[in-house]
Amino acid sequence: MSYFPQLFAVAGVMLLGCISPGPDLMAVTSHALAKRRPGLIAAFGIASAHALWATLAVFGLGLILAQVAWLYGAIRIAGAVYLVYLGVKTLLGLRQPASPMNAAALPVRSGLQAYQRGLMVGLTNPKAAAFFGSLFVTVLPAHAPLWVHAATIGIVASISLSWFSAMAILFSTRRVQHGYNRLRKPIDAVMGSILIGLGAKLAMDR
Repeated sequence: MSYFPQLFAVAGVMLLGCISPGPDLMAVTSHALAKRRPGLIAAFGIASAHALWATLAVFGLGLILAQVAWLYGAIRIAGAVYLVYLGVKTLLGLRQPASPMNAAALPVRSGLQAYQRGLMVGLTNPKAAAFFGSLFVTVLPAHAPLWVHAATIGIVASISLSWFSAMAILFSTRRVQHGYNRLRKPIDAVMGSILIGLGAKLAMDR
């Protein structure tokens, strides 16, 4: 039996999920506006989170997490608090003078910090549990061989890393950086407000 049509379906749905704007994209772009390297590292953190969610879904745990109300709620609240924290941090940065050295929506002290932020945003998105759990249940046939599950996790990780790395590169280009340096405060105000809004929406979602 050929499993390639199912793997192509997983790849297509995963790409659409990545393209859809959300906290993951905001985390990458806000880091990439500082420098390309933090943006790429944040993208790697998000891809790691997606690979972990995919691994849980392979073993059926993603669907279980999506169905356990209190655990889903705990992840949802944690994600909401973290997004609001990032948004507030961005807004507080408006008080700093604009300069090429600190022109960044989310200042980053180290690559590890960028990775941790990307990983946290990816892991505290409760919709990921439902997304990966339902995706694997509906697309992958039951009792698929181990290599299919391994290939699925690899596809999820590679598409996530490729897309968000591309976004990091785009938002760290000289033209985008130049525009950001000229309009740092209004852009940061919008990005901070969006992060807080996403956090509030996530907190109120049921």
